Amino acid sequence: MTRWNNGLDEVERVSEDITEETNALPARYFTDPDVHELEKEKVFGRYWIYAGHANCVPEPGDHFTRTVGDSELIVVRDHDGEVRAYYNVCAHRGSAMVEETPMTDAGNARRIRCPYHLWTYDLDGTLSSTPQSFEDARLNPDLDDEDVAELDTERNALMEVNTDRIGPFVFVNLHDDPPLSLAEQAGSMKDELEALPLEEYQLARRYVSEVECNWKVFGGNYSECDHCQANHQDWVSGLELMDSELEVDDYHWILHYKHKEDVDDEMRIHEEHEAKFYYFWPNFTVNMYGTANGYGTYIIDPIDEGRFQLIADYYFEEPDLSEEEAEFVRTSRQLQEEDFELVERQQRGLESGAIAQAQLGPNEHTVHRLHLLAQEAYEA
Repeated sequence: MTRWNNGLDEVERVSEDITEETNALPARYFTDPDVHELEKEKVFGRYWIYAGHANCVPEPGDHFTRTVGDSELIVVRDHDGEVRAYYNVCAHRGSAMVEETPMTDAGNARRIRCPYHLWTYDLDGTLSSTPQSFEDARLNPDLDDEDVAELDTERNALMEVNTDRIGPFVFVNLHDDPPLSLAEQAGSMKDELEALPLEEYQLARRYVSEVECNWKVFGGNYSECDHCQANHQDWVSGLELMDSELEVDDYHWILHYKHKEDVDDEMRIHEEHEAKFYYFWPNFTVNMYGTANGYGTYIIDPIDEGRFQLIADYYFEEPDLSEEEAEFVRTSRQLQEEDFELVERQQRGLESGAIAQAQLGPNEHTVHRLHLLAQEAYEA
């Protein structure tokens, strides 16, 4: 049963089985700033995190920045065509080098140069040059030029971050020795997505929204559709919700929704006439609505314990949208705005102090999986 914060009940660990009575994360895990700080290390510092789409950096030197937790990263395509990621930190005195550059407006540079003292790095991260002032001691009366040690270009290279890909989706892992490979974390989702021609699509639209709730509250909302009939009536009118399916794997889950009527074969990227939503722990989704030849992604980035930023990207064969593609985006944005109201209402309730630990319904096993993964990460 629900545990109210009345001083009589103590919260318990998330249950292994959703059929058990106490099966949700305690409320404080959605409101406590200490938990937010813990997640930077235990969640976003250990698991594979979506960084961006490889199609947005098609040429050598193309780059964008991405922040994961407190870490600023540079994602760049090198001269060999590989997409790599580095901490946005100069080896000299720790200055940030590249200004914030969104994926939608990627920059290009032959080398990465720190504007502070002009240390310059090749795209493979090695130090390529420094100003003359680092090679002689003309301003230091206590040193002769021959006393100046030659800089080791490899030891003074940029700090590289582990990267891997699922099709065109680039992921990073901040851990020195990731506990899981990306293939292990993604499971069957990797093969399923790589069987689709995702790399043939270009980023056409991006919407960034700041929402007043914990990122896990939104993740839970995305992961179930018990709320859809009451809150997404326009969308569900075209679906057979009773024929829907929730598929749960170790670190991802898939929500399948059948359309009441078939759609034109040319207007879909996947093989079946269905809306298909992938949630990949901890904070990435791939969305296919079954009514347009394209797909969307969400990045659910925490800002603090009570706010997150949703980055919604839409990919189509051409950046100029057809009527059907524009409708795809309108539908998606409508669903987001309807959900924003719901999750902000839930956050207010969690922050009220009235509830200590909620319970989950039998069809919320995907939400249960999200909560259990969070609990396991905290305890790792």
